[in-house]
Amino acid sequence: MQADLRDHWQRRYTENTEDTLSWFEAEPRTSLDLIERFGSGPSTSIIDIGGGASRLVDALVHARWHDVTVLDLADAALNIAQKRLGATADGVTWVVADVTQWRPGRTFDLWHDRAAFHFLTEAADRDAYVDRMKEALRPGAHAIIATFAPDAPRKCSGLPVRRYDSKSLGQTIGAGFSLVASQRHEHQTPGGTHQPFTFYVLRRQ
Repeated sequence: MQADLRDHWQRRYTENTEDTLSWFEAEPRTSLDLIERFGSGPSTSIIDIGGGASRLVDALVHARWHDVTVLDLADAALNIAQKRLGATADGVTWVVADVTQWRPGRTFDLWHDRAAFHFLTEAADRDAYVDRMKEALRPGAHAIIATFAPDAPRKCSGLPVRRYDSKSLGQTIGAGFSLVASQRHEHQTPGGTHQPFTFYVLRRQ
């Protein structure tokens, strides 16, 4: 995944306003509900993988979560979120990195990923992602991963994606995690396109 994919996302965020991008949510309600359910409140440490310009970080900061990290391949995306948050952005840890190559350096209580994992179409990238997730989560911690459902489009933002059901996701993630919950979510893009997602919650064994 490298320079070409990074350039793709840089262009997407520099050539479009955030509220016109297909994954935009004014309020990431499904993510927040699952974070509240599987977290332990504002003291919970959380990393948002592929968080980009998502409004999730705004909601967490507003709720006084004080150990929030946002990782994205495109610094242009993180810059949008930082400017939107203003001075409160200083309380967030921002990481510009490819998650498949990143080294965590610490552990977290929650791993959140809405629509990054399903862009990993190469087995080596998926394996590297799972290795990073294992490194970053302490035993008993949870990962919330949202992917396109089996009946979703085969592409997003002009790129191919892998669609998952519970069985195929479990097989892909492999040993070390157990699936504890799943929830379907019907996302409507700003352009009116229908995108079925499934949110999966996994527990680090």
